[in-house]
Amino acid sequence: MDEGLPGAELVREGIEDLRRGRRTVPAWLVSIGAPRLRRAGLDVPEALPEPEHGLYEALSRDDADAAHGRYNALLRRLVSFERALPCGS
Repeated sequence: MDEGLPGAELVREGIEDLRRGRRTVPAWLVSIGAPRLRRAGLDVPEALPEPEHGLYEALSRDDADAAHGRYNALLRRLVSFERALPCGS
């Protein structure tokens, strides 16, 4: 994985967290993008169930007032990474 891509650190951390069975914000985010990330050639472990809901709940626990904005910002970073991945390979 090209570490210079936008959001690469989140995806790398999320994949590692999934491998270790952790339910972290990065793991939920990678679970959302798992199908597309796998199609792009990344070795993504089994995704967490209902990842959109899980991500929002995790963000709400940290700061309920900012959860919606953070959720959307994280999804934008994931999409940026997914779109840039073919260019960085």
